[in-house]
Amino acid sequence: MKGIVFTEFLEMVEEKFGLEVVDSIIEDADLPSNGIYTAIGTYEFNEMVSLITNLSSTVKIDADTLIYTFGHYLFTSLGKAHPEVIKSYTNPLGLLYSIEDHIHVHVQKIYPEAELPTFKILDKTDNSLSMVYSSSRGLYRLAHGLIEKCFEHYNSSAQVSYNLIKEDGTEVQFDIIQNG
Repeated sequence: MKGIVFTEFLEMVEEKFGLEVVDSIIEDADLPSNGIYTAIGTYEFNEMVSLITNLSSTVKIDADTLIYTFGHYLFTSLGKAHPEVIKSYTNPLGLLYSIEDHIHVHVQKIYPEAELPTFKILDKTDNSLSMVYSSSRGLYRLAHGLIEKCFEHYNSSAQVSYNLIKEDGTEVQFDIIQNG
């Protein structure tokens, strides 16, 4: 997993829960990297699982909610780091529709070793989108947070529902209906 995800996650934890919590979850995790991450480095996914598990235990918030919250945070961070990508779209459905053909192509140029989820578009109308998220990591709640924050970014809202195609969350259908 790319280091940028780790650095952004720890920044979110510090912002929301404080530096002491960051230190505590790293110390309690016994990580091979010792919790020292660089944006360009690559780290084992299990380290992220340990950090999320420890954070959940420390702050008494379930892991799914924390992952969803991180999706919100990550959209904002990536938007600040790469505003040109988001500015090339006039609405959230356009951006979401272009994840595979534009967003992930851009990400792969910057981080060639990144293991990105896939999003297969099932149906698109002027105000709705159905797509299937697939990833061996099962971080569909992160995708859910990113999707909802995307609508907020465009001063819009949507009803976002999801259905686990595979119980482990490695394949999930998202159905999105833009409000108004």
